[in-house]
Amino acid sequence: MGFWAMAPEGERLFSWALALLAALATPLAVWVARLLLGHYWKYKELKPIPGISPWYPLLGNALLFERDGEAFFKQLIDYTALLWNTPLLQLWVGPLPFIILYHPETVEVVLSSSKHITKSDPYKFLHPWLGTGLLTSTGGKWRSRRKMLTPTFHFTILEDFLEVMNEQANILVQKLEKHVDKEPFNCFFYITLCALDVICETAMGKNIGAQHNKDSEYVRAVYRMSDLIHRRQKSPWLWPNLLYLMFQEGREHYRSLKILHTFTDNVIAEKARELKNQERHKSNAVSNGDQSKRKVRRAFLDMLLNATDDDGKKLNYLDIREEVDTFMFEGHDTTAAAMNWCIYLLGCDPEVQRKVHRELDEIFGESDRYVTMDDLKQLRYLDCVIKEALRLFPSVPFFARTLSEECYIRGFKAPKGVDVIIVPYALHRDPEVFPDPEEFRPERFFPENTAGRHPYAYVPFSAGPRNCIGQRFAQMEEKTILATILRRFSVESAQRRDQLDLVGELILRPDKGIWIQLKKRK
Repeated sequence: MGFWAMAPEGERLFSWALALLAALATPLAVWVARLLLGHYWKYKELKPIPGISPWYPLLGNALLFERDGEAFFKQLIDYTALLWNTPLLQLWVGPLPFIILYHPETVEVVLSSSKHITKSDPYKFLHPWLGTGLLTSTGGKWRSRRKMLTPTFHFTILEDFLEVMNEQANILVQKLEKHVDKEPFNCFFYITLCALDVICETAMGKNIGAQHNKDSEYVRAVYRMSDLIHRRQKSPWLWPNLLYLMFQEGREHYRSLKILHTFTDNVIAEKARELKNQERHKSNAVSNGDQSKRKVRRAFLDMLLNATDDDGKKLNYLDIREEVDTFMFEGHDTTAAAMNWCIYLLGCDPEVQRKVHRELDEIFGESDRYVTMDDLKQLRYLDCVIKEALRLFPSVPFFARTLSEECYIRGFKAPKGVDVIIVPYALHRDPEVFPDPEEFRPERFFPENTAGRHPYAYVPFSAGPRNCIGQRFAQMEEKTILATILRRFSVESAQRRDQLDLVGELILRPDKGIWIQLKKRK
């Protein structure tokens, strides 16, 4: 009797459950339908552009790509080489389509535009670390921030940083001394730690002593975070934030992020206190008529704390942190990679190395003095060596933009909203621009040989309105540190080109490092 009495109530509950399911199913069905329609529309729009097989609905080419950085990069370069006569290429990572560009005239369409300045969707995985600073922001915020920060890279300010570069270069040379006339060793990490010390002191005014303490928690977190971000970019199943935290990689990401932000927070707070104290002491000194002439070494952080926009507003705390973190991320790995590739190539080519040594001897003689700004201007052949190394091994092997409007690239329609990947590694090997592209020839960058060259055939620092703001800083650092090393040592490489096992992640690096032998120069 009791059971039958409860039946109508049970029916009502069942009806409510069905209604709830229907209510949830409707928006879900609409979302899935929109996703599928959007996916089909993109597929149809991009169909005329040559693509890679196999391709699967929603998954795209994701199953084809290796998660391992070395294998993935080799795949991408193999495709561009195989389809070199094809002006552009499409590939899909999950439901996201990308157009691959690797010819000067196709790259120019995107990089020369003041409209296509938005970084592509995978850059959002940098946001937890870098926020929307100069690297990742777009539109009005990027334009305002770029205008505000450009003066911090002025020639006279960069000159102040030269002392830091010289100091750290000399520490590096002392570390390398123990390897003179010994077995081959991996120099990659030595040079990277030197670059990390340079950027820490110039960006934050903080000497972390990475060259003396390579096991520091902050140093480890920087490298682990870069690796985690790149792995996530290639893995659609790791994109949802909730799912990512369920994986071990997601939990590692959270721990590394906490270390990085805690370090930056502490440095910013410390620097803000220092500036207040300096102002107070300066005010007291002026009132007492005792002005000190002691030069205070500046850092980017000092300038960020005082920077103002067009309306006279200062950056807030989070604005400052995202720019400091951006300088830290962009300013050490890229320069370290460039210097390592220079060392490798010079070690493979004794004749080019002799020319560099000759130039250094003409400028410095037997002196061990610091490198000056005038010296950097005279190091013309070394400058060509660095440029040629960046041609063969660009520090950033590929970068991406989102098309802000429909455009045509070599007759193919590229729809608005599609991401474009530019591959400098392939672009720099155009045989029509660089004959025998695999050969290391610094003379390619002599003024008479660069005249008339397509302006978008060589883009190691990107190009156009969104080129690298730190380009001159990087060139200064590379020339200073390389000059300091090569004034003291001769280098011999212990690897062939086919033994490098290139890994194209956020930077282009050799999987097993750069192995060299050092000899003391007489």
